[in-house]
Amino acid sequence: MPMRRAAARRLPASRTARKALICPSCIRDILGLSPQSLAHLPRQTTACSSAPQEARPMTRRSTLTRRSALLAPILASPFLATAWRDAAAQDYTAGAIRIIAPGPAGSPRDLRARWAAEQLGPALDRPVVVDNKPGAGGNIGMEAAARSAPDGRTLVIVDNGTLTQNPHIYQRPGYNARTDFAPVIVLIEASLLLAVPAASPVRKVSDLVALARATPGKLSYGSPGIATPPHLAGELFSRAAGIDVLHVPYKGAPPAIQDLVGGRLDYVIDSVALLQPLAAAGKVHAIAVTGPKRLEGLPDIPTFAESGLPGVVYVAWMGLAVPAGTPAPLIERLNRELARALATDQAKAWFRGQGATTLGGTPADFAKRIETDYQRWGDVIRAAGIKAE
Repeated sequence: MPMRRAAARRLPASRTARKALICPSCIRDILGLSPQSLAHLPRQTTACSSAPQEARPMTRRSTLTRRSALLAPILASPFLATAWRDAAAQDYTAGAIRIIAPGPAGSPRDLRARWAAEQLGPALDRPVVVDNKPGAGGNIGMEAAARSAPDGRTLVIVDNGTLTQNPHIYQRPGYNARTDFAPVIVLIEASLLLAVPAASPVRKVSDLVALARATPGKLSYGSPGIATPPHLAGELFSRAAGIDVLHVPYKGAPPAIQDLVGGRLDYVIDSVALLQPLAAAGKVHAIAVTGPKRLEGLPDIPTFAESGLPGVVYVAWMGLAVPAGTPAPLIERLNRELARALATDQAKAWFRGQGATTLGGTPADFAKRIETDYQRWGDVIRAAGIKAE
């Protein structure tokens, strides 16, 4: 009897000792982490107290009760706090991430890529770099993205030019807009702005139309390239106004706008983000916006419809995509982080200053938008006979 009482007194101490010895495998099982999540932690060489006892079968209810009892002291430990942080970081694929911007530095695609990089870097706890690949109306950058590994480490800025217009204009764009990419999120939609050089006598749309009609084939306008949104907006304008003008494609928006400021172009229709600061500085004159209503940041600038050309309505959108085959959980993570950033007041104010409205939504929402515009622009481009020059 004395020996049995001594053994009973030692039993609680033994249980207490076992309770402190919880191995990484059990922490992983309790918290539902992947096998790789805690691989970097030291191995537990002593028997784990949370392991099922062979002499005492565990029911589902007793297992859940045991895990609930273990969870509180485990979560309170600094050891697990570090493990949890490390495991969360490993939810996303390892290594640096790049965002391909199919345009030069300073272009709208570049600006939006850099904004996305600034949001994703801290959120995913890894470097995010912007890789500028301008040329061919965005086709060069899109082809590079399409050929990248679908591992979550490559994203690409996309817009209605590269995904819904280029495929109908270029015979061989170098990628399949409908099968080579998986949508992540649409960032914004925005009107474009018609601007002329500061020395131009043009002050309203009717002035420009009258000048073009008086000198057919003499006026020129620039764009970031064939089939880019500014080019298509320019085509809408010239056809609606019935004017004969020369289109000059550039390798991105910045050089075209430099020539506008220098008086070597008669007008451009391009991003508000690029043209509004120049208009405020007196280097160009803002004439009209392509959207259905005036912009909050440019309340004195009329729409084309208000200027007598209701058929000239063009709203550009821009977002992010990844190569087709990228795992759905990674796409969902990217969408979640970017949607959270877009919902902030800072993001809304920053984009509003560029004449843009933040959108967001799910990958499925973005896919529907892409398909709708793909069909619509296919009809417009075929009817107008627009082709790569």
